[in-house]
Amino acid sequence: MNIAAPMHHPSDAGEATPPSFDPFPLSPPMRAALRAAEYRVPTPIQAATIAPALAGRDVIGAAQTGTGKTAAFVVPLVERLRGDASRGAAATALILAPTRELAEQIFGWTRRLGCGLRSALVVGGVAYGPQVAALRARPSIIVATPGRLVDHLDRRTLGLHDVRIFVLDEADRMLDMGFKPQLDRIMGGLPARRQTLLFSATMPARLGALARMHLHDPVRVAVGQQALPPSRAAQDVYLVDSGAKTPLLLSMVAASGGNVLVFARTKHRTDRVARSLCAAGHTAQRLHSNRSQSQRREALEGFRRGRYRILVATDIAARGIDVAGIGRVINYDLPQTVEDYVHRVGRTARAEATGHASSFAAPEERAQLHAIERHIGRTLPRQTHATGGGDARSSAAPRSSRQTPAGDAYRARGEWEMDTTNGAKGARKRWPRTFGNAGRSRRRRQG
Repeated sequence: MNIAAPMHHPSDAGEATPPSFDPFPLSPPMRAALRAAEYRVPTPIQAATIAPALAGRDVIGAAQTGTGKTAAFVVPLVERLRGDASRGAAATALILAPTRELAEQIFGWTRRLGCGLRSALVVGGVAYGPQVAALRARPSIIVATPGRLVDHLDRRTLGLHDVRIFVLDEADRMLDMGFKPQLDRIMGGLPARRQTLLFSATMPARLGALARMHLHDPVRVAVGQQALPPSRAAQDVYLVDSGAKTPLLLSMVAASGGNVLVFARTKHRTDRVARSLCAAGHTAQRLHSNRSQSQRREALEGFRRGRYRILVATDIAARGIDVAGIGRVINYDLPQTVEDYVHRVGRTARAEATGHASSFAAPEERAQLHAIERHIGRTLPRQTHATGGGDARSSAAPRSSRQTPAGDAYRARGEWEMDTTNGAKGARKRWPRTFGNAGRSRRRRQG
């Protein structure tokens, strides 16, 4: 099986999304659970994958974030487990996710759509005791992160011999985070006769070997354009010196309404940005891996319920934040990979809503910005900022930048001799580093 082979695109085949879940052979309890969860019409990824998963086929599903991938695998695995239980067969489903936040989100859906099946959550950052007790109760569904699951295997508090359905969610992110050894250990201990479902928002080539080894004749489904931000999310960029990012952020959140998700590169910067926001009178909280699981849960739940208007996070949270109605995402620092950019932007414009993603790009981040623009195939609109810390305002990109291929705008326009009128006292224009020493010499000659 070649993961790089063409995937089935329902829209390419002229297939319409069913107007309801009625065409699927679902049990009355599942239909009632879907109604209670306000699922009326299946999303494209659900429409394309539920039927083969119900039939026991292995599935590779690729779709953008916020398109309902979680229900696409929870619904069929619950139905199949309930069928096994009615026949007296002992069966378990194991769902792996790369982060605690994503695992908790999936766990919540297994309870909402579980039709009475017992679930257990196995993640790091919390005590082992309650997890051991939950596993001893023989849950039908185990939702876990790889590291903590391997810990339980080492402690012999968990076995994999009853696993009949195995789900890998965001498998690409697991590989990015260095979980390949844990995945090999886990998948090597699973029964040979099982169903495997692999879902992700991106499907890079490096997943090919993993899929070839562990999936059998899978149904491959791709919905929408892969590895691109949601089309409903407006995107723009502010070219700003590193030292002026915080004043720009403060003025932007003061001028806009709604909740805001801010991404910073490191845990230290996340803490510092959150302190600056709180000092300016905003309700803000932070989310990163140095915080305990209870602190991370409180931050995310407080953001979801509106106790905190602003959440500042590292990329560890990009694929685990499922909060409806995030109006704006701000990339305080540009991410290191285009995949992380896609997932950051994907926190807004979810479930058919619209959203806005703004990025701050300092001169030293030009390589990341070039890579992002090459990936999305266009130059992001450049925005300016009012003098004296005023409101951020939109300005159309100059005509020359719109006619320049993505990634080349800086060299064509000397763009890092940029707008620094962002309220920082004594701010000076910087010569674009793209031009190197020759540019600095020419600037000296010009006085």
